[in-house]
Amino acid sequence: MQRLINIDNGGTLTDICVWDGQDFTYTKTLTTPFDLSKCLFDGITKASEAVYGAADIEALLHSTRHIRYSTTQGTNALVERKGPRIGLITDDPAVVEELRSTESEASLFDDLIGTRVATVDPHADEESLSFDLVQRVNKLTTDGAARIVVAVGDSDGRDERRLRGILLRRFPRHLLGSVPILYSWEFTADRVRSRRIWSGAINAFLHPTMERFLYNAEDRLRSHRVKNPLLIYRNDGASSRVAKSVALKTYSSGPRGGLEGTRALARAYGLGHVLMIDVGGTTTDVGSVKNGRIADERRGSVKGVPISFPMSDVHSSGVGGSSVITVRDGRITVGPESVGAAPGPACFGFGGKSATITDVNLLLGVLDPTTYLDGDFSLDAERSKAVVTATVAEPLGVSLEEALLRMEAAYFATVANAFAGSIEDAADTTIAAFGGAGPMSACGAARLSDVKTILVPKLAAVFSAFGISFSDIGQSYEAGLPEASAATAATVHDSLLERAERDMFQEGHELASCVLQWSVVVEEQDGALVDEVPYAYGDAPAVGTGLHGSLRLTVTAALPHVELAGNETLAPRPAVSSGVRRVRSSPDQVEDVPVYSLVEQQPGATAMGPALVEGPFFTARVLEGWQLHVTAGCDLLLTDTR
Repeated sequence: MQRLINIDNGGTLTDICVWDGQDFTYTKTLTTPFDLSKCLFDGITKASEAVYGAADIEALLHSTRHIRYSTTQGTNALVERKGPRIGLITDDPAVVEELRSTESEASLFDDLIGTRVATVDPHADEESLSFDLVQRVNKLTTDGAARIVVAVGDSDGRDERRLRGILLRRFPRHLLGSVPILYSWEFTADRVRSRRIWSGAINAFLHPTMERFLYNAEDRLRSHRVKNPLLIYRNDGASSRVAKSVALKTYSSGPRGGLEGTRALARAYGLGHVLMIDVGGTTTDVGSVKNGRIADERRGSVKGVPISFPMSDVHSSGVGGSSVITVRDGRITVGPESVGAAPGPACFGFGGKSATITDVNLLLGVLDPTTYLDGDFSLDAERSKAVVTATVAEPLGVSLEEALLRMEAAYFATVANAFAGSIEDAADTTIAAFGGAGPMSACGAARLSDVKTILVPKLAAVFSAFGISFSDIGQSYEAGLPEASAATAATVHDSLLERAERDMFQEGHELASCVLQWSVVVEEQDGALVDEVPYAYGDAPAVGTGLHGSLRLTVTAALPHVELAGNETLAPRPAVSSGVRRVRSSPDQVEDVPVYSLVEQQPGATAMGPALVEGPFFTARVLEGWQLHVTAGCDLLLTDTR
């Protein structure tokens, strides 16, 4: 049996999803930011217990074809600015202002590069250039640069190759190895200088954080005699081994998994526009799937800074299950600060002193303190009560009960604001709500936005990890065309093909068994996309006057994918309640609300809210006026009847 293990490492919880070709086994574990390999192997151990009935990590690993891993650590490192100081060598001092042209760019530039900028003349004679380079590199490293980006010359990269030759001679690898140098034209063929430099700088910043953990994880896997390499899931939807992955492409990879899963849902249910609302512990990620296509950008951005690589069009807001809810200037605010997994919400009992929506839902009665994380974790209501009273109720001068209702309303509004700008036609929009906190808040947030339909997948709590199931092993390449001739295109084609053959062989696949997609990309002088058309060997690319052309190659080695059940029409039947829960609906009223176990319902099961639906590792809150329906695929479809 060849299993595939998907792991989505979040800021609060790490999700593990195991597919054996027929069924999924899944679990969650607390993220351990002090040592990510701990939560990785804790999760795999828990998954082995779910598969075999007792922990047997060796058996699980040895029956696994690949582990595909997605992590937020690159995202978190950039948010917290935890990484190496970057030095920049350029040939134009004006590039500094170019890189600081917006508030977002100026902030990131000052934090990553600051004053560590050196200028050289790449056209100087060999002796002068060699002397200047040595002086500049020594000065940058003295000023604290732990990594250096070189960005000089024209689009052919010739000047950078000259500098690389000099630096290798003057600084042998065993001397300069502790200060790695990235050459912008080797990293990306983007002709827009600012994007090219930003891509190199951000990648250099992220690389050591990713490298240390991922290679350590690989070493630990080898200690278990695992032969197949760890695969890194990327923000373009493909996976590749650690040695063949670019740190920048791991940024925001988790949300891409959610988008791939959302696209699979959209196709299975025949939905035109599905809005992904992935509410985790720290953030809410919003993305869009229209007519089966994931909204993305050919040249994406990171924290408002343009980069050279494609990125999913995902917007993240600082609101999640662990977001701090407090009072500022007499009003309730939600996030963007998060308590994460440690110390976590007050009810976790790890010393948290801030209130979160998890504390609120526990005190409202939405959460059962004994069944959180499928009973693996017990919640302490008294700790939640003390924190909410001290940080919200008393500052507002209201009762605990009134504070809870106001906090919930503020949370609904904050989540609604996170996706309001992505709704074009509320009547034609379906919200796919997932993540551990998504199903709890979806009805309240959707009603504020006039969206009438919500789809909660049965694997909602681990849905981004599930979405990685649609990933194949792949690489992409792009190189500029110096001229638009068939001969030039053929030369570039051959060089890209050679690179692809070498890389895919190292991935464990012969190029002949892969799918190759070739295209010619045409751009304006400023990098704006004009056209992208298929390319066949021998074609003369059609690149207009004053435009730039590039040849692009995408190589894919397919892995098995799950097939979702279609949207069958089912005869409705009453949903079967497993009990009731006392849920507060107003400051002075508590009601008995029926509780339905999703895994115990038959397809076609229907009920009206208010209700609570317990799924594996999640609770869906169905407000009054919403109808719940269990689909043929055992997902939860919610419809607002108001």
